[in-house]
Amino acid sequence: MFQLMLVLLALGAGLQETRAPEATSLLGKPLFTPSISPERTAALEKDLAAAEAVLDKEPGSADATIWVGRRMAYLGRYRDAIGVFTTGVSKHPSDPRMLRHRGHRYITTRQFDKAIVDLTKAAALVKGRSDEVEPDGQPNAKNTPTSTLKTNIYYHLGLAHYLAGDFAKAADAYRLCMEHSKNADMQVATAHWQYMTLRRLGREAEAAAVLAPVTQDMAIIENASYHRLLMMYKGATDAATLLAASRAEGLDAVTIGYGVANWHLYNGRKEEARTILTEITDEYRATQWAGFGYVAAEADLARLR
Repeated sequence: MFQLMLVLLALGAGLQETRAPEATSLLGKPLFTPSISPERTAALEKDLAAAEAVLDKEPGSADATIWVGRRMAYLGRYRDAIGVFTTGVSKHPSDPRMLRHRGHRYITTRQFDKAIVDLTKAAALVKGRSDEVEPDGQPNAKNTPTSTLKTNIYYHLGLAHYLAGDFAKAADAYRLCMEHSKNADMQVATAHWQYMTLRRLGREAEAAAVLAPVTQDMAIIENASYHRLLMMYKGATDAATLLAASRAEGLDAVTIGYGVANWHLYNGRKEEARTILTEITDEYRATQWAGFGYVAAEADLARLR
């Protein structure tokens, strides 16, 4: 039995090696489609097939194009998704949603400069327009969308600048994002990155002001990890205890791990930060490399090296 397991593992590794990577990490490692359970893969493939059927019937539909790209990305087919959104950009050049989604996947594939170009154009297109709720492709526990087109554009633009190391421009984008964040989930997600950005800039008074509205009793649906980090920044939770809990409970260990590592970094504890960043990039590369906390861990570790 043990020998059979070894053979199966070797076959799995061989299959991964024959696939082209979806991206290359900022540390020079190939990044393959993240591991997904067979049951989850089957459900996602079914959703994609349905989206593709709609697009076949309505090839000029912007909505149908977006859903095919989104469904591909949920399967880890990020390069294919970028191709779909690129077709969408050419067919619908004034639709900011195409640029918003392509910009997101440029971030996933570590193409930050391209992401900044797309998301900056998207921000220009939505300026002066009414905002709109963005439907969820993977609904939360209450099936209640928490983000909008504008918040997603500014949020991802801020992230792209942050990952590229331009914290001043990231802070500007997060300020705009917070202006349009109207519910607790979007507020804590924005506040988390905004706070970290301002701390990296040494703007501690502004960072403290970001934390001021955050309270323990906020009605959070899906961004509990960001909320817990913000409460830790406020001193309500011990960092080591929060980090240990995230590992033991599987509570979004990458998100919390990066938040704690960054907290050490902007407080001058580089070696503590380096240890946690290294753990994140070593332990979670196969499954979590597309997550924002993971990408940020790569970016900071690359700079530290």
